[in-house]
Amino acid sequence: MHPILKDRRTLALYLLAWLAPGLTLATLMATTAKAPWGGAICFSLPAMIVYAFMSLSSWYVCRAFPLPGTDLAKTLSSLFFAALLSSALWILACYAWASALEWMQPGLAPRERYMDSLPLLASFGVGLFLIAAAVHYLIESLESARRTERNALELQVLARDAELKALRAQIDPHFLFNSLNSISALTSTDGAAARTMTLMLADFLRMSMNFGGLEMIRLEQEIALVRHFLEIEKVRFGNRLVVQTEIGAGTLSARVPPLLLQPLVENAVNHGIAQIPDGGHLLLRTESDGGSLRLQIGRASCRERV
Repeated sequence: MHPILKDRRTLALYLLAWLAPGLTLATLMATTAKAPWGGAICFSLPAMIVYAFMSLSSWYVCRAFPLPGTDLAKTLSSLFFAALLSSALWILACYAWASALEWMQPGLAPRERYMDSLPLLASFGVGLFLIAAAVHYLIESLESARRTERNALELQVLARDAELKALRAQIDPHFLFNSLNSISALTSTDGAAARTMTLMLADFLRMSMNFGGLEMIRLEQEIALVRHFLEIEKVRFGNRLVVQTEIGAGTLSARVPPLLLQPLVENAVNHGIAQIPDGGHLLLRTESDGGSLRLQIGRASCRERV
């Protein structure tokens, strides 16, 4: 279906725009063909509304001959032929309408005045059809630009999702490898700590699986997952790992992608704390900034355990 016909408001505005050429045609018929003003208006306005619907066919011609990728001469010749055909059909419809007016009100719109206006009607028909085609080409160009922009944004989102999934795929095996090694080492020295770490690892993996299947979760849930991760890491690092959290007011209800912070925190632990013999302090800060959520992971200046 034609896009203009899908929406009543758009159709009403479209038909309203055709009143201007209708009044112009009535004026020309009254001044050049010496038709009565009343008859010229009664003839021109309905005739122009009919041609407004007939000109919708230009949209299909534009789709059949799109400007990019189509020979310009072929496109112009096709449009001109379609304009001539549409104008000829409209002239026949105008003759029928003039005859009907003459029958309903003799002298209101004499058919001889209609015959005098044939060149005017023909030029109007061809010109308005070509203008309608140009407008359709413009609308299609704008829609194409919007589709291109929307596709580019969708590709950016997909690329970011792919990067995040790749990061998770790279980091998660490292974490499991380190955790299992720590559990293995603890089994021979501290069986209770090994059991505790195994239970914490199981809780962490269960939460990761539950949250990983969702598109968005609350920041409160993401921080809870990070806390479980850091508790496991504390078994590995002991007093070498000290964590400070600064949670801004109203930030816990914010919606974030799942597993957003955990890979970053793990990266900070493995490439920061683990590389320092005496360990260090890890800071996790959240704050709201004018409707935006700001997350910070870095070194802490004081000791406050999670």
